[in-house]
Amino acid sequence: MYKRLGKAFLYLAFAKAILITTSCKSDHLYLTKVTSTQTHIDSTLQSVAQIEAYITPFKKSLDAQMDEQLSFNPVSMNKNDYKYNTPIGNMLATIVREQGEPIYKSRTGKNIDIVLLNHGGIRAGMPAGPVTMRRAYEIMPFDNEITIAELSGDQMNELINYLIDRKRAHPFDGMKIILNADDSVNEITIQNQPLDKDRTYIVATNDYLYNGGDDMSFFKGAPMMKIDYKIRNAVIDYFKKVDTIKFERDNRFEVLD
Repeated sequence: MYKRLGKAFLYLAFAKAILITTSCKSDHLYLTKVTSTQTHIDSTLQSVAQIEAYITPFKKSLDAQMDEQLSFNPVSMNKNDYKYNTPIGNMLATIVREQGEPIYKSRTGKNIDIVLLNHGGIRAGMPAGPVTMRRAYEIMPFDNEITIAELSGDQMNELINYLIDRKRAHPFDGMKIILNADDSVNEITIQNQPLDKDRTYIVATNDYLYNGGDDMSFFKGAPMMKIDYKIRNAVIDYFKKVDTIKFERDNRFEVLD
């Protein structure tokens, strides 16, 4: 199917090239001229009846899978609900730990200390009501993979300073950052313990952030492992195993009055 569709779309999406060639006794061919035209892929493009007829059964089957209820969300959640941490961000950080840690531990014998994702990676909210696979794709449309990094104490300090400087609801789990009203540090703990600059911390993130996305340069040079698990798939697997989504804003990151 993909070959037939790919060929059809190729005619629509790409330029038509006319190659005028010359030949000689040695049968060598030479490119002498290239011309092209453009076909815009937009709402004005007419559908191709044969293609529509071919893909319709597959689309119906896919839509049925995408719209099947996996779980239930009682309260609407969006990434901008609160400034420092949000229910939907806390949900995603928890899911990465809950779904990813058993795989990582089975391979290394180690637990994950913290999870860190990015606010911008949440691409849609979750309205109250049935939770479907389609919703997971809308929240996480990218193919980012869970990536586990080993950060030194100094790198962890950079990570913490990054979050303090940005003051944004980047999803994280396993850590608490409490600031005073003047932005001085009131409390910072990792797994309920003060930061130890002499130890190594296991941080679950995604491959985009590990590679410096969102200016998270503190991951640079850190040993890492991919566990072959896309975050979106982890979200779908979590939705399938819980009856009701229950997440709240808490005090993992806050500024005191």
